Amino acid sequence: MRRQNKYKVIGLMSGTSLDGLDIVDCEIMLEKQTWKFVIRSATTKKYNADWKSKLSSAHTLTAAKLFSLDHDYGKYLARVTLEFIKINKIKEVDFIASHGHTIFHQPDQGFTYQLGSGQTLHDISTYPVVFDFRSLDVIRGGQGAPLVPIGDRYLFGQYDICLNLGGIANLSLEQNKKRIAFDFCFANMGLNYLAAKAGNEFDKNGFLASTGKMEEAMLAQLETIYKTLRTIRPSLGRERFEKSIQPILDNETIPIQNRMRTFCESIAIETLNAVPSKKKKLKLLVTGGGALNEFLMRLIADKLKGKADVVIPEKQIIEFKEALIFAFLGVLRVRGEINCLKSVTRASRDSSGGMLVGF
Repeated sequence: MRRQNKYKVIGLMSGTSLDGLDIVDCEIMLEKQTWKFVIRSATTKKYNADWKSKLSSAHTLTAAKLFSLDHDYGKYLARVTLEFIKINKIKEVDFIASHGHTIFHQPDQGFTYQLGSGQTLHDISTYPVVFDFRSLDVIRGGQGAPLVPIGDRYLFGQYDICLNLGGIANLSLEQNKKRIAFDFCFANMGLNYLAAKAGNEFDKNGFLASTGKMEEAMLAQLETIYKTLRTIRPSLGRERFEKSIQPILDNETIPIQNRMRTFCESIAIETLNAVPSKKKKLKLLVTGGGALNEFLMRLIADKLKGKADVVIPEKQIIEFKEALIFAFLGVLRVRGEINCLKSVTRASRDSSGGMLVGF
């Protein structure tokens, strides 16, 4: 498989916002030393209330219960993948590349953990599996995130900057002939958290936020947190959100729509701070669930006016770019090639991360 120039891969991605499991069936080709891709089919399997509860509370489990859930989630991934293959009448699959669902991400403590047993996924699906993409980089002193930038470089290199508005917002770009990338704020993780308080799964098109008013004191609180993060650019995870951001969002003296409006403003401000100033106007690709939030995108486009042209691609790319890139990371791992850049994660060296089972 290492010598192939064409791979048929299923990529699985579960993000921090708990929207659901993204599944993409793609073909990734190396043509004249250029990587190309075709998405053949894709879907998001929404989590039911039971799985949302299990995943959101997994970090509180005992070791034995966590290992049991790891196996159960592996079975879930296999079942959903096989159902996806059947529905889409997929005849050829070289392997599955599974990100899993992040439960712990504490690189400063030397560990990161994504739920979803790759061995179980392989045993039940019968397909080879690549999983656990982050651990090797953390072992080498890196943040284990973000991992998507190498895909940005090779699959979306026509853009100056790739901005992902998922549960966590991050961007990547070339600087001094190196790819750099970093998380810069919480996005859908906070918006969905607030939407849930209003009895909604998410704020469609940013409607609720658009009806709210700015709360300057709340914005100042968020600014205080992000001001420090701007200087160190750590990878962001659930732990920091619960400790620093959630208490601000839980202020019930502020109407929910005002909290939504203010949080959107904060995301737009942090985007402006994260995008570097260049002599030329930059071409910026926006993907992730936040790209579908019309109100948020208006705020961001307005903030970046004169600095960057905001490009919102077709919906399939918006929703499935991360799953596609994890499929690509799987291809690089199978080929024994670098799929994690030290210039991005600050590790001691580049690596080819991911565990292989069934190959």
